[in-house]
Amino acid sequence: MLMALNEHVSELCIYDLTISAVPAAGVAADLGHIEKRCKVTAYSLDKDADKPIEKLDECLTGCHLVLVPAGVPRKPGQDRADLLGINAGIAKAIVEACAKFCPDAIVGLIVNPVNSVVPAMAELYAKKGLDPMKVLGVTSLDCVRANKFVHEVTKQPLHEINVPVIGGHAGKTILPLFKQDVIAAKYLKDQMEGDIPGIAELDKRVQDAGTEVVNAKGGKGSATLSMAYAGARFSGAVLAGLAGEERIECCYCKSKEKQQGLEYFSQKCTFGVGGITKVHELGALSEYEEGRLKEVVEQLKEEIQAGMDYAEANNLAD
Repeated sequence: MLMALNEHVSELCIYDLTISAVPAAGVAADLGHIEKRCKVTAYSLDKDADKPIEKLDECLTGCHLVLVPAGVPRKPGQDRADLLGINAGIAKAIVEACAKFCPDAIVGLIVNPVNSVVPAMAELYAKKGLDPMKVLGVTSLDCVRANKFVHEVTKQPLHEINVPVIGGHAGKTILPLFKQDVIAAKYLKDQMEGDIPGIAELDKRVQDAGTEVVNAKGGKGSATLSMAYAGARFSGAVLAGLAGEERIECCYCKSKEKQQGLEYFSQKCTFGVGGITKVHELGALSEYEEGRLKEVVEQLKEEIQAGMDYAEANNLAD
């Protein structure tokens, strides 16, 4: 629905499996009644009989942006790494269809574990001779959460808060740079004072926010509504950029300069015509953030390698 409301969207194609609780055609019919200009079309495939690369020609041809909120969600106590074997295969089926039908589109992956799935899919794109910078991990939810948590503590206007979040998209790899936000830097202390959380406490809460939702849902799902909002925020930046209005948004992508010695990293990027036009420097970090960055690199290195290993052992179908 949020994408249907976006002024830059002229056509919205919805794809799902025939086993989905609500048929894609029903979702499209529902969205098609919204008083916005975009055309909404549905496509459904059988999980066992149909392959996206054979059936999604009409759905994907001409697309500028493809969002992939796919895969099975985490369950309580389940590590993101446990999901790689299952979800990488699900993502690959969509990504190889994108490579065939809309190779120039931006592909936004919302598939856990993002830290491994994005490198896997981007490297498969590169093996195919395509631009790996077209395959991006949607990490905007970390920024959204950091902004909201700062607002809750400081009571300052949300529109004035903009915390960049770097690293990855799982646990300790998530590093909010509170000191780079004017409001957070002004109002937050380094540590908790009384019952008021400081930077260290909010950092930990942003890291664990996904688990907070998983536990609250009692195994019946993970973050979906807040992720939908964050995905729409990411998409808004991409689409505005493609339309010629540059926007800055954090995302997880191939690091051209090997940020911190890593092949993939999440940081601020400028979106313009064609996609990412600039990957920003990290900027000044506090002593606390420098220490945390070492933790980020240590964990992220292994998770990226898991994705690279997957890409080395697989290829995109023609």
